[in-house]
Amino acid sequence: MSALLDILSWVLLTLGGLSILVGGIGALRMPDLYTRMHAASVTDSMGAILVLVGIMLQAGLTLATIKLIAILLFLLISSPTSSNTLASAALLAGTRPFEEKHKSDDEEHE
Repeated sequence: MSALLDILSWVLLTLGGLSILVGGIGALRMPDLYTRMHAASVTDSMGAILVLVGIMLQAGLTLATIKLIAILLFLLISSPTSSNTLASAALLAGTRPFEEKHKSDDEEHE
């Protein structure tokens, strides 16, 4: 049973780390503030969930697990709230979303 928990824990930790890595790359590659925030907030939330659950499995049923649950709840409440607030502030400041330039119908048929 202990080996199964270790394997599951390491799988969750690895997936969480990959999620955070993909979010960081996505934040660098996206064209504007809003898509960067979306890429970063979604993948960081998922990565934090996976990493903290993986650590909880390693810690077992201890006081550390209760503290990790409290951290997870705080992250799940504060991360979407802060992303929403940042997007609202950017919109009020006049930052517009990226609009891709589309080819006209004449240019597509050439």
